[in-house]
Amino acid sequence: MRIVIRIGGSVVASPINPTLISRYVELLKDLKMQEHELAVVVGGGTLARDFIEAAKNLGLNESAQDEVAISVSRIFAQLFLKKLGELGCEAIPLTVEDAVKCLQNGKVAVMGGLKPGMTTDTVAALIAEKVNVNLLIKATDQEGIYNKDPRKHADAVMLEHLSFEELSNVFAEDKHKAGIHQILDPEAVKILKRKRVRVVVVNGFKPENILAVVKGKHVGTMID
Repeated sequence: MRIVIRIGGSVVASPINPTLISRYVELLKDLKMQEHELAVVVGGGTLARDFIEAAKNLGLNESAQDEVAISVSRIFAQLFLKKLGELGCEAIPLTVEDAVKCLQNGKVAVMGGLKPGMTTDTVAALIAEKVNVNLLIKATDQEGIYNKDPRKHADAVMLEHLSFEELSNVFAEDKHKAGIHQILDPEAVKILKRKRVRVVVVNGFKPENILAVVKGKHVGTMID
């Protein structure tokens, strides 16, 4: 199976969690042994947002703010890649084409952001579109997608299944801005909807959730 795994910076990078990164790398090795094709996109989390804030305070424009956040996400991707060893590609892919080449060589592609104006969600969606993946799993700091923000509303209800059409109703933001922080970036959703990629959003603090989804078990929120 071809799978894109999008690991939120809120999970492994806020704060930096070497133990969890190690568990994810073991999970990737396990999935690779089962002969799945894997692309992994990692976010920069709080650290990326700190750098965005610093760039903003320096009077830098939104494109420059995005650039520093991308650099941070690539550092986290590098931690994964180094820990993966020879199963990963030689370097962090800097373009969609680089990622495709890495996958064609039978390696695990691990990457961060690509360019300003594009979140790591969109990067994951573009990879999914380019290589016709069967499944995109988003590992977040919540159990799935809720009808409203569970951090603000005690009565928020987790939705087990959503169509792409219904998804836009639960968005806070409807366009990109530097440091956007919500379950799925709206630009990514447009691509995934167009390609009808099956998406599952799970609690990323439990890497075993990803294994469960790959095995066909129902965890988190499914979008199709």
